[in-house]
Amino acid sequence: MEPIPDHLKEDLNVLFIGFNPSIRSGETGHHYANPTNRFWTILHQSGFTERKYSAEEDYKLLDLGYGLTNISARPTKNAAEITKEEYDTGRKELIRKIRIYRPKIACFVGKGVYEQFSRKKNIPWGIQKSSVVPGTLDFVAPSSSGLVRMKTVEIAAIYRELKELLSQMEK
Repeated sequence: MEPIPDHLKEDLNVLFIGFNPSIRSGETGHHYANPTNRFWTILHQSGFTERKYSAEEDYKLLDLGYGLTNISARPTKNAAEITKEEYDTGRKELIRKIRIYRPKIACFVGKGVYEQFSRKKNIPWGIQKSSVVPGTLDFVAPSSSGLVRMKTVEIAAIYRELKELLSQMEK
């Protein structure tokens, strides 16, 4: 199964970074395509999009100033299948991407993604005290996976904090 394409451009407002594509995303070629994944609902409920986008519209986020990538490009059933070597390679590649594209904020869609990226533990939700790549703020939000037991409204509230942070930066 082929990796799905990143949606990147320079000077994004937010770069959303997931673990890796689901099998469904690998089959369709679109980010967050698994019907149980709540990413598109969360983006809408938190004010990032005026309506709920579909996975097939993932590329349209670039027009709004948002990008999509993953720490590992290989589609799997779950993040537990990602190897240490894949995380190490993905971390280096992600640092390279952030340096090249310079998003204002890197939003890690799941604490585990940020733990692998930052090599830190016991991470709070929200903005982090220090960033891995200078010039880009690190923000940690809950995973949108249907396996996460938090309610969608609770997850959207944390993403709303990200939206408010972005609004403050734009003033």
